[in-house]
Amino acid sequence: MSRESAASELLSSEAEYHSSLGSAFQGDSRELLEELPDNSVDLVVTSPPFALQHEKEYGNEGQDGYNDWFLEFVPEVRRVLQPHGSFVIEIGGAFKRGWPERSTYQFELLTRIVNETEMKLAQDFYWYNPAKLPNPIEWVNVRKIRVTDAVTHIWWLSPEINKESAVEEGEQPHPEANNQRVLQEYSDSQKDLLESGEFNDGKRSSGWDIDEEAFANENEGSIPDNLIEASNTASNTHYLKMCREFDVDAHPARFPRQIPEFFVEYLTPDPPYDEWDAGRLDRPVVLDIFAGSNTTGKVAEVRERYWLAFEKEQKYVDSSQFRFLTEEEITHRFNDDQSDFGDFATLEDDD
Repeated sequence: MSRESAASELLSSEAEYHSSLGSAFQGDSRELLEELPDNSVDLVVTSPPFALQHEKEYGNEGQDGYNDWFLEFVPEVRRVLQPHGSFVIEIGGAFKRGWPERSTYQFELLTRIVNETEMKLAQDFYWYNPAKLPNPIEWVNVRKIRVTDAVTHIWWLSPEINKESAVEEGEQPHPEANNQRVLQEYSDSQKDLLESGEFNDGKRSSGWDIDEEAFANENEGSIPDNLIEASNTASNTHYLKMCREFDVDAHPARFPRQIPEFFVEYLTPDPPYDEWDAGRLDRPVVLDIFAGSNTTGKVAEVRERYWLAFEKEQKYVDSSQFRFLTEEEITHRFNDDQSDFGDFATLEDDD
């Protein structure tokens, strides 16, 4: 697709494909992480396989061994992260087989990550999917004793930094984050308030003392809350259309672009990077260790960050290239007499 990016040179393994700013690698992330130098990544955003009752075609650990399995990745993620870096995990819940009882595996995992590794929970987020289907059907639709789960947990973790030692060493004692990069458009009511300048100032029963100008300052938007709304119903994206047209498997568990988009913008600085000197390279590096269809890499590419994508399943690495190629480029590469799509990734780059 293009010549090798600076980010791909951080690993000794050969990438499956490159874009102008990133590279995708096929393999076990535990092994690929070992190739990365210390403090070489600025942000890890990922959606791992969940601990579901039934095994999916992309592979997922059962609930009994899931947390031990996932914790094998965390020390290496911690090692490759910059001190100011962040680790964002979108992780779904699960039920115990045969009972209307939620598994607590993801909460137990979070507790173990914080207690057993040098990672701290900076903030919890929630992905609200208003189009999420009721599940398990037996307890929602048949027996009607539960309501539909519409949120998925997202954890924002960051390496533990001792504040005093960080200041002494000239490091920032907190993650690279700025909520001004993710401001949202004012609501209609806030717009009316700004126009009228009328609101209930003074002391509240909660103890807050609201200044008479507290809500009258017009900025570029409002600070978002920790609820990210995104319907995961897209069926006509470029990626899915190309998968259908060329009869290849689309990844069945894609998360919407709004998730990595928010955290890439929030937790890494925007270009230009003329004065960027906080990372290993000349711009931030974003990594997804369970890349799937490589939504994270595409988002990072569009926002001019370096990116790396690790994915174990070859067929999903292959089809993820569709995100970076036009239909004409795909048609040119996908020869009519080609019988195995797995060979697609080995085609020579176009001149």
